[in-house]
Amino acid sequence: MLVIPAIDLKDGQAVRLFKGDYNQKTVYSDKPEKLAQDFETMGAKLLHVVDLDGAKDGKCINLETIKKIKQNTSMQIELGGGIRNLETVALYLDEVGIDRVILGTAAINDPEFLKNALCTYGAERIVVGVDVKDGYVSTSGWLETSAVPYLEFIKDLEKLGVKYIVATDISKDGTLQGPNFEMYEQITKTSKINFVVSGGIKDAQNIKDAANKDYYACIVGKAYYEGRVDLKEVIACLQNG
Repeated sequence: MLVIPAIDLKDGQAVRLFKGDYNQKTVYSDKPEKLAQDFETMGAKLLHVVDLDGAKDGKCINLETIKKIKQNTSMQIELGGGIRNLETVALYLDEVGIDRVILGTAAINDPEFLKNALCTYGAERIVVGVDVKDGYVSTSGWLETSAVPYLEFIKDLEKLGVKYIVATDISKDGTLQGPNFEMYEQITKTSKINFVVSGGIKDAQNIKDAANKDYYACIVGKAYYEGRVDLKEVIACLQNG
Protein backbone atom coordinates (compact mmCIF):
# COMPACT_ATOMS: atom_id res chain seq x y z
CA MET A 1 0.00 0.00 0.00
CA LEU A 2 1.22 3.47 -0.84
CA VAL A 3 1.61 5.79 2.14
CA ILE A 4 1.04 9.33 0.88
CA PRO A 5 1.98 12.39 2.97
CA ALA A 6 -0.21 15.44 2.45
CA ILE A 7 0.47 19.16 2.16
CA ASP A 8 -2.60 21.41 2.17
CA LEU A 9 -1.88 24.94 0.98
CA LYS A 10 -3.52 28.16 2.10
CA ASP A 11 -1.95 31.57 1.53
CA GLY A 12 1.32 29.85 0.59
CA GLN A 13 1.54 27.99 3.89
CA ALA A 14 1.15 24.31 4.79
CA VAL A 15 -1.98 24.05 6.94
CA ARG A 16 -4.64 21.62 8.08
CA LEU A 17 -8.32 22.38 8.41
CA PHE A 18 -10.74 20.85 10.90
CA LYS A 19 -13.59 19.09 9.06
CA GLY A 20 -12.92 21.28 6.03
CA ASP A 21 -13.69 24.48 7.94
CA TYR A 22 -11.61 27.33 6.48
CA ASN A 23 -12.02 29.23 9.75
CA GLN A 24 -10.43 26.41 11.75
CA LYS A 25 -6.94 26.08 10.38
CA THR A 26 -3.59 25.22 11.92
CA VAL A 27 -0.42 26.44 10.20
CA TYR A 28 2.41 23.89 10.17
CA SER A 29 4.99 25.47 7.89
CA ASP A 30 5.81 28.64 5.96
CA LYS A 31 8.04 26.58 3.65
CA PRO A 32 5.97 23.75 2.13
CA GLU A 33 8.83 22.91 -0.24
CA LYS A 34 11.01 22.02 2.77
CA LEU A 35 8.26 19.72 4.03
CA ALA A 36 8.24 17.98 0.66
CA GLN A 37 11.99 17.40 0.91
CA ASP A 38 11.51 15.93 4.38
CA PHE A 39 8.84 13.54 3.11
CA GLU A 40 11.09 12.39 0.29
CA THR A 41 13.89 11.71 2.79
CA MET A 42 11.45 9.55 4.75
CA GLY A 43 10.90 7.36 1.69
CA ALA A 44 7.62 8.69 0.33
CA LYS A 45 7.10 8.06 -3.38
CA LEU A 46 3.98 10.16 -3.92
CA LEU A 47 3.02 13.51 -2.40
CA HIS A 48 -0.59 14.70 -2.09
CA VAL A 49 -0.95 18.48 -2.47
CA VAL A 50 -4.20 20.45 -2.22
CA ASP A 51 -4.63 24.12 -3.07
CA LEU A 52 -7.33 24.97 -0.53
CA ASP A 53 -7.71 28.52 -1.82
CA GLY A 54 -8.05 27.15 -5.33
CA ALA A 55 -10.67 24.62 -4.24
CA LYS A 56 -12.78 27.41 -2.81
CA ASP A 57 -12.31 29.97 -5.60
CA GLY A 58 -11.73 27.76 -8.65
CA LYS A 59 -8.42 29.43 -9.50
CA CYS A 60 -4.69 28.60 -9.28
CA ILE A 61 -4.18 30.63 -6.12
CA ASN A 62 -1.06 28.84 -4.83
CA LEU A 63 0.60 28.26 -8.20
CA GLU A 64 3.99 29.73 -7.24
CA THR A 65 4.16 27.64 -4.06
CA ILE A 66 3.24 24.53 -6.05
CA LYS A 67 6.05 25.28 -8.50
CA LYS A 68 8.50 25.57 -5.59
CA ILE A 69 7.41 22.20 -4.22
CA LYS A 70 7.86 20.59 -7.65
CA GLN A 71 11.31 22.15 -8.08
CA ASN A 72 12.50 20.92 -4.68
CA THR A 73 11.54 17.24 -4.84
CA SER A 74 11.81 14.30 -7.22
CA MET A 75 8.76 12.60 -5.70
CA GLN A 76 5.70 12.14 -7.85
CA ILE A 77 3.04 14.73 -7.01
CA GLU A 78 -0.73 14.57 -7.23
CA LEU A 79 -2.47 17.93 -7.02
CA GLY A 80 -6.05 18.95 -6.36
CA GLY A 81 -7.95 22.16 -5.72
CA GLY A 82 -9.65 24.43 -8.24
CA ILE A 83 -8.87 22.40 -11.37
CA ARG A 84 -12.03 22.97 -13.38
CA ASN A 85 -11.01 23.24 -17.04
CA LEU A 86 -8.57 21.65 -19.49
CA GLU A 87 -6.41 24.78 -19.54
CA THR A 88 -5.67 24.37 -15.85
CA VAL A 89 -5.07 20.64 -16.27
CA ALA A 90 -2.58 21.44 -19.06
CA LEU A 91 -0.91 24.11 -16.94
CA TYR A 92 -0.20 21.70 -14.10
CA LEU A 93 0.57 18.55 -16.10
CA ASP A 94 2.40 19.99 -19.10
CA GLU A 95 4.00 23.19 -17.80
CA VAL A 96 4.56 22.69 -14.07
CA GLY A 97 5.29 18.97 -14.45
CA ILE A 98 2.80 17.65 -11.88
CA ASP A 99 2.36 13.89 -12.30
CA ARG A 100 -1.39 13.69 -11.83
CA VAL A 101 -4.24 16.04 -11.03
CA ILE A 102 -7.29 15.48 -8.88
CA LEU A 103 -10.61 16.71 -10.22
CA GLY A 104 -13.34 17.31 -7.68
CA THR A 105 -16.10 19.85 -8.26
CA ALA A 106 -15.70 19.78 -12.04
CA ALA A 107 -15.93 15.99 -12.18
CA ILE A 108 -19.48 16.08 -10.88
CA ASN A 109 -20.64 19.40 -12.36
CA ASP A 110 -19.12 18.89 -15.82
CA PRO A 111 -18.88 15.21 -16.84
CA GLU A 112 -17.82 16.18 -20.37
CA PHE A 113 -14.76 17.94 -18.97
CA LEU A 114 -13.85 14.80 -17.06
CA LYS A 115 -14.25 12.69 -20.22
CA ASN A 116 -12.07 15.11 -22.20
CA ALA A 117 -9.39 15.12 -19.51
CA LEU A 118 -9.34 11.30 -19.42
CA CYS A 119 -9.20 11.15 -23.20
CA THR A 120 -6.37 13.69 -23.39
CA TYR A 121 -4.17 12.55 -20.51
CA GLY A 122 -5.30 9.02 -19.64
CA ALA A 123 -6.56 7.43 -16.43
CA GLU A 124 -3.08 7.28 -14.87
CA ARG A 125 -2.89 11.08 -14.68
CA ILE A 126 -6.51 12.04 -13.95
CA VAL A 127 -7.71 11.24 -10.43
CA VAL A 128 -11.15 12.13 -9.05
CA GLY A 129 -11.69 13.37 -5.52
CA VAL A 130 -14.84 11.94 -3.96
CA ASP A 131 -15.54 14.11 -0.93
CA VAL A 132 -18.41 12.73 1.11
CA LYS A 133 -20.72 14.52 3.52
CA ASP A 134 -23.68 12.65 5.03
CA GLY A 135 -23.54 10.12 2.20
CA TYR A 136 -23.51 12.66 -0.63
CA VAL A 137 -20.76 14.15 -2.78
CA SER A 138 -19.55 17.56 -1.65
CA THR A 139 -18.15 20.27 -3.97
CA SER A 140 -16.56 23.74 -4.05
CA GLY A 141 -13.92 23.14 -1.42
CA TRP A 142 -16.45 21.21 0.69
CA LEU A 143 -18.65 24.30 1.00
CA GLU A 144 -21.55 22.80 -0.99
CA THR A 145 -23.22 19.37 -0.98
CA SER A 146 -24.70 17.85 -4.12
CA ALA A 147 -27.74 15.58 -4.39
CA VAL A 148 -25.59 12.72 -5.72
CA PRO A 149 -25.02 9.70 -3.43
CA TYR A 150 -21.31 8.92 -3.28
CA LEU A 151 -21.63 5.24 -4.23
CA GLU A 152 -23.69 6.12 -7.29
CA PHE A 153 -21.06 8.68 -8.28
CA ILE A 154 -18.23 6.16 -7.90
CA LYS A 155 -20.05 3.64 -10.09
CA ASP A 156 -20.47 6.32 -12.77
CA LEU A 157 -16.77 7.20 -12.55
CA GLU A 158 -15.80 3.57 -13.03
CA LYS A 159 -17.96 3.36 -16.14
CA LEU A 160 -16.19 6.43 -17.54
CA GLY A 161 -12.83 4.74 -17.13
CA VAL A 162 -11.59 6.47 -13.99
CA LYS A 163 -8.91 4.32 -12.37
CA TYR A 164 -8.11 6.20 -9.15
CA ILE A 165 -10.16 8.18 -6.64
CA VAL A 166 -9.34 9.93 -3.37
CA ALA A 167 -12.26 9.17 -1.05
CA THR A 168 -12.66 11.50 1.93
CA ASP A 169 -15.25 11.53 4.69
CA ILE A 170 -15.33 15.25 5.45
CA SER A 171 -16.65 14.69 8.97
CA LYS A 172 -13.44 12.80 9.76
CA ASP A 173 -10.91 15.06 8.07
CA GLY A 174 -8.50 16.74 10.46
CA THR A 175 -10.19 15.22 13.52
CA LEU A 176 -7.68 12.46 14.40
CA GLN A 177 -10.67 10.21 15.15
CA GLY A 178 -9.82 7.42 12.73
CA PRO A 179 -11.06 7.01 9.14
CA ASN A 180 -14.51 5.89 8.09
CA PHE A 181 -13.69 2.25 7.39
CA GLU A 182 -17.38 1.46 6.95
CA MET A 183 -17.47 3.84 3.97
CA TYR A 184 -14.43 2.20 2.43
CA GLU A 185 -15.94 -1.25 2.84
CA GLN A 186 -19.05 -0.02 1.02
CA ILE A 187 -16.86 1.25 -1.82
CA THR A 188 -15.07 -2.12 -1.98
CA LYS A 189 -18.41 -3.94 -2.23
CA THR A 190 -19.70 -1.56 -4.90
CA SER A 191 -16.69 -1.01 -7.14
CA LYS A 192 -13.26 -2.31 -8.16
CA ILE A 193 -11.87 1.21 -8.47
CA ASN A 194 -8.55 1.98 -6.74
CA PHE A 195 -9.21 4.34 -3.86
CA VAL A 196 -7.06 6.37 -1.51
CA VAL A 197 -8.11 6.40 2.15
CA SER A 198 -8.29 10.05 3.16
CA GLY A 199 -9.44 11.78 6.33
CA GLY A 200 -9.20 10.97 10.01
CA ILE A 201 -6.01 8.88 10.24
CA LYS A 202 -4.95 9.13 13.88
CA ASP A 203 -2.08 6.67 14.32
CA ALA A 204 0.06 3.97 12.73
CA GLN A 205 -2.54 1.31 13.55
CA ASN A 206 -5.09 3.05 11.31
CA ILE A 207 -2.59 2.92 8.47
CA LYS A 208 -1.80 -0.75 9.16
CA ASP A 209 -5.52 -1.55 9.18
CA ALA A 210 -5.88 0.05 5.75
CA ALA A 211 -2.88 -1.92 4.49
CA ASN A 212 -4.27 -5.17 5.88
CA LYS A 213 -7.45 -4.61 3.90
CA ASP A 214 -5.27 -4.33 0.79
CA TYR A 215 -6.45 -0.83 -0.06
CA TYR A 216 -4.53 1.01 -2.76
CA ALA A 217 -3.18 3.91 -0.68
CA CYS A 218 -3.60 5.99 2.45
CA ILE A 219 -3.05 9.73 2.96
CA VAL A 220 -1.37 10.86 6.18
CA GLY A 221 -1.68 14.50 7.16
CA LYS A 222 -2.47 15.82 10.60
CA ALA A 223 -1.39 12.63 12.38
CA TYR A 224 2.14 13.24 11.11
CA TYR A 225 2.13 16.97 11.84
CA GLU A 226 0.91 16.36 15.38
CA GLY A 227 3.64 13.78 16.02
CA ARG A 228 1.33 10.76 16.22
CA VAL A 229 2.87 8.82 13.32
CA ASP A 230 6.50 8.01 12.60
CA LEU A 231 6.13 8.37 8.86
CA LYS A 232 9.58 6.98 8.01
CA GLU A 233 8.89 3.82 10.01
CA VAL A 234 5.39 3.35 8.58
CA ILE A 235 6.61 3.78 5.02
CA ALA A 236 9.45 1.31 5.58
CA CYS A 237 7.03 -1.26 7.01
CA LEU A 238 4.03 -0.90 4.75
CA GLN A 239 4.79 0.82 1.49
CA ASN A 240 5.01 -1.06 -1.75
CA GLY A 241 4.35 -0.29 -5.39
